[in-house]
Amino acid sequence: MPTPEFVIADTITNLPPDVKGQVVVSGSHGGIYPGYLAAKAHVRAVILNDAGVGKDEAGIESLGYLDQYGIAAATVSHLSCRIGDTADMLARGRISHANEAARKAGVAPGMLCREAIGHLAQAEAIMADPPPLREGRDEVQGSPGSRRSIRLLDSAAMVTPEDAGHIVVTGSHGGLVGGEPRMALRTDAFAAVFHDAGVGIDGAGLTRLPALDQRGIAAITVEAASARIGDARSIFEEGVVSALNAAAMRLGARHGLPARDLVRRWTYLP
Repeated sequence: MPTPEFVIADTITNLPPDVKGQVVVSGSHGGIYPGYLAAKAHVRAVILNDAGVGKDEAGIESLGYLDQYGIAAATVSHLSCRIGDTADMLARGRISHANEAARKAGVAPGMLCREAIGHLAQAEAIMADPPPLREGRDEVQGSPGSRRSIRLLDSAAMVTPEDAGHIVVTGSHGGLVGGEPRMALRTDAFAAVFHDAGVGIDGAGLTRLPALDQRGIAAITVEAASARIGDARSIFEEGVVSALNAAAMRLGARHGLPARDLVRRWTYLP
């Protein structure tokens, strides 16, 4: 089957304006918010990364969400291609999960991503208008004597210059978007926490960590099975450290520590 036209986006938070009725291939995780953005953009279908599936199957939650509107959606396995990298999705990605609408279009687990695009191009284009779904932003204030706050952001795309010098806990995966080190974090935070997205092929779910080390920013990831991807509150309260960079190690980070205890201690460091 020849591959039809499609739209690529290393992150679904930065879709081009002309995606209505198109098949979108995005390196983002398959959580519910990326699914919402796909529906809101009136895509025909979307392929995302399963991010190791993880706690509560949050890495593929968009599939059921989009099924309620009849929108076809699938994920590629994090073990087949690098998360955040659409070029690699197209080169090596294999489907791991598909919702009912995608299965009706002929998509099946094990199928190459490029082959799945051809099937999804035949799916019915449904222009849904989902109710607003907002990613969360919250703040955990430090106790007396602390030097900084903990910023809880469901997506790294929500980081602003005002977060500089604080501890940023994001719901995003720890992979570089499009392989770009400059995209590791949008400001010079004191420290950053990400979801490891199951780590995945080539250690892709951890690639922000060395990039942030170069900037002197302590960074850790939490295990996919311990916390919900896309949910900063879950990552803060339930996450267990799975990987860390040298800057984080110097601040006492270790594998297996509860992220909550670690970052609370960091609020007091000079």
